[in-house]
Amino acid sequence: MQEANKALARRWFKEVWNEGKLETIDELLSPNAPLHGLGETDVEVRGPAGFKPFVNNLRSAFPDIRITIEDIIAEGDKVSLRLDIKGTHKGQGLDIPPTGKAIRVAAIVTAEIKGGKIVAGWNSWDQLGLLRQLGALGAPRSDDRFLAAQAGKAAAGAAAR
Repeated sequence: MQEANKALARRWFKEVWNEGKLETIDELLSPNAPLHGLGETDVEVRGPAGFKPFVNNLRSAFPDIRITIEDIIAEGDKVSLRLDIKGTHKGQGLDIPPTGKAIRVAAIVTAEIKGGKIVAGWNSWDQLGLLRQLGALGAPRSDDRFLAAQAGKAAAGAAAR
């Protein structure tokens, strides 16, 4: 079962994303499957009808999009994947004028598969990084607030008090 689920996940990314075959969505995604973490909000997407706009928007913004599976792990009815997403911003699919910029985004996806169909999905992908690479958020800070040395010093000072 786990190898079959991995094969289905590989087929999903190859056909839906790298080849743009929307009919594969209808074939492999359950009609009412909840899909989490796709958009800018917490809106839950359901089934092929809800998922296709997401695919269309990204594929029209990045017509050369390529998703590479870096790691894939399966246990029971779940498959988790670490993905590397690359493309060139040549279209208006995200309502951002084309910049011609190459992007690279990391993602983690977990899919629940039953009866040869994806019945639920959880997505964590670097939307902020994508928008930043396109210049849609203004210039990034010159320092990294998560990695800056002063953050460590402030924490050490607070711990000493």
